Amino acid sequence: MTIDPNNLVSVPGVRLWRCRERVIELGGAPVIMGILNVTPDSFFDGGKHALRESAVAQAERMVADGAGIVDVGGQSTRPGFVEISAEEEIARVVPVIEALVRLGKAVVSIDTYKPAVARAALEAGAQVVNDVHGLQGAPEMARLAGEYGAAVVAMHHDERFRDYVRRPGDTAHGIAVVDLIERMKMWLARSLEIAAEAGVTAERVVLDPGIGFFKTQEQNLEIMGRLAGLRGLGCPLLLGASRKSVIGHVLGGQPVEDRLEGTLATTTLAVWQGVEIVRVHDVAANVRAARMASAIRAQSLHPFHS
Repeated sequence: MTIDPNNLVSVPGVRLWRCRERVIELGGAPVIMGILNVTPDSFFDGGKHALRESAVAQAERMVADGAGIVDVGGQSTRPGFVEISAEEEIARVVPVIEALVRLGKAVVSIDTYKPAVARAALEAGAQVVNDVHGLQGAPEMARLAGEYGAAVVAMHHDERFRDYVRRPGDTAHGIAVVDLIERMKMWLARSLEIAAEAGVTAERVVLDPGIGFFKTQEQNLEIMGRLAGLRGLGCPLLLGASRKSVIGHVLGGQPVEDRLEGTLATTTLAVWQGVEIVRVHDVAANVRAARMASAIRAQSLHPFHS
């Protein structure tokens, strides 16, 4: 839920995520981030919304279905993706961001790891920088967020992570390993340090475990079952597992278009663990699943006594 930053009231258990001039309540009802790919090659909806008019119409549908954030991406990060220039990415995303900011119906996020694209998107009015490199790819990303007062989603992106094994004392490829969640927390703690050094306060950072990025399917499953373990970093959490390969893996090789039910299961489990934001392609179905899971969780935490 977005609220007027000039009319803030402290609510127990609710955190305020400051996204430039917008503020989102986290910790109450789950917030759904709708994925808006303006790319020809994204793994699920590539090419469907490459034109500005189509992209804006899709964003309006997502907001009507309950999305509180629209995440605009112009560079696919699917396995085997082809990297495009910053100029081409800017040409894809900026017209859409400008239109969505004018509409003012949802917080607008830019999904990029390129500083030039982030700056152009922030100039166009984007309120969140969603960096799949967790601020550790390009130092300018954190500085830009600090300069513009933007919020940040910092995703776990440890390229050695798939070589780690779970049990303390085990080794893989010569790497001594601690618990997966502890290893992830160590990496993300560096992202938080980078953010702080750039003037991005903790209340503006959300952490994403990076499902599908440099992880085995077994690691993906373990992480999704242990999301609450990331709470020690003190930041809200975002899960982005929508229609990803781990779902196809579990469901016997289901193609991407048949992974909605699996996605809903990941959303439900995330909400049950208190994850504040869920990033999805199918907004309406995930809003309903998240709302139901949230209601059950809330009642279980505060049971009714007759």
